[in-house]
Amino acid sequence: MRLRTPWIAAPAILFGACVGTPSVSGVPGASPAPEKPWTPPPGQRKVVTATDTSARAAVPPDLSDRIQRLTLPDIVELGLRNNPETRLAWANAEAAAAAYGSARGEWLPTIDGDVSAQRIKTVASAGRVSVEQSVLAPSATLSYLLLDFGGRTGRVSGAKQRLLAAGFTHNAAIQDAVLLIEVSYFQYLATRSLLEAQRTTLAEAQANLQAAEERRRVGLATIADVLQARTAASQAQLDLQSTEGNLQTTRGALALALGLPANLPYDVDSSAAAVPVAPLADSVNALIASALEGRPDLAAAEAEARAAQAAIGELRSDLLPSLQFSATGGRTYATTIPNGANSYNLTLGLSIPIFNGFSRQYDLKGAQYLAEAARARSQSLRQQVVFQVFSAYYALQTATRRVHTTEVLIGSAEQSNEVALARYKAGVGTVLDLLASQSALASARAQRVDARLAWSVSLAQLAHDAGVLDPRGENTLRLTNDTTTVPPR
Repeated sequence: MRLRTPWIAAPAILFGACVGTPSVSGVPGASPAPEKPWTPPPGQRKVVTATDTSARAAVPPDLSDRIQRLTLPDIVELGLRNNPETRLAWANAEAAAAAYGSARGEWLPTIDGDVSAQRIKTVASAGRVSVEQSVLAPSATLSYLLLDFGGRTGRVSGAKQRLLAAGFTHNAAIQDAVLLIEVSYFQYLATRSLLEAQRTTLAEAQANLQAAEERRRVGLATIADVLQARTAASQAQLDLQSTEGNLQTTRGALALALGLPANLPYDVDSSAAAVPVAPLADSVNALIASALEGRPDLAAAEAEARAAQAAIGELRSDLLPSLQFSATGGRTYATTIPNGANSYNLTLGLSIPIFNGFSRQYDLKGAQYLAEAARARSQSLRQQVVFQVFSAYYALQTATRRVHTTEVLIGSAEQSNEVALARYKAGVGTVLDLLASQSALASARAQRVDARLAWSVSLAQLAHDAGVLDPRGENTLRLTNDTTTVPPR
């Protein structure tokens, strides 16, 4: 047992009490208390002015001349350039390609060169004379795996399948990015269309207010009519102001999807959202078949399953012998052998695994279950793909019917509003009838914008789920020429 006397422990306590928080550039490295903020050293914060946040330099030169009227292909191209997920997937694909190239090298022999130089001097002793000489010995060694019962084939095949999986994953990342960009684009355009509709509603509400005030001036209406009309006009103004704020939010969300600062001064062309609404020409079964053939994420899952299967052959070979050949040839130059002398060595080796604590057997068993799990994931994804296409197809069918229904609805609401306004001005209608028709018209306009947004998003979603979403932002699904026919239920 060791005893520590107080006078020995005292210096350690004293020195410990003297140790404080380290300083950085003359400033304590941490806050003095939990409730007090830390003050960083001078110069550690970058000074940013308001003009530095315009981010104009973030726009590629080839798009700077049309930054105020970006088309959908421009937006998709710009978003794919800046999307970090596509860069990540591309880098993984390049790494998988390099790994496959490395694995294929196992089919070729390995050749290594070696050069050694020695300076030797021995001491004379026991009747031996002193020797002093220089030795130079260049050599080359060739080694090649002749047979390993499928291990090399499994490694190369697994690397190939992982390369295919990484490539398909990259394609899936592009499809996901395009869908995100298009949805953000359509949401921005829908908010802008809603803003225009609400401006029209506000103008109509102000006209109704003027009509009520005029009727009260001539004694045909009460103050209650004016107040109700004024309330409706204020509500329309409030809705317009809320949508103006939402417009900036959706505009910033689109900039984020493009990988650009939200305050970048840009605008988009809305012609892509004016595509005539029409039913699909393809059946749901045809689109499901297209998805099962072309969905990159499904192809990646199937490639991963094949890679897991190849790993079984690789690990099974660890239980079997392997045959290795090696050859070494060299030439030795020494002071005593000025012209040099050749030497060689040929080796044919058979390696037989005998026992290693059953580790190889368990590795093989684990690989078999991993392969089964990979096949199950692939089958599960296959079922999900069928459901996604089925669901997206009928969502688009519903959205198409909604667009046609809202066109009928808004025509009826406009006529009803015109009749109510005329009746009110003629003194045979009430202000409540007028405000009810105006509210119904505003609701019909909002529903038309929402139905058109749902149709555009559903069309892009179906193209994504079917694996045919165009990376340039163009529609690849076949639509009928009839834009008035309601799709069958």
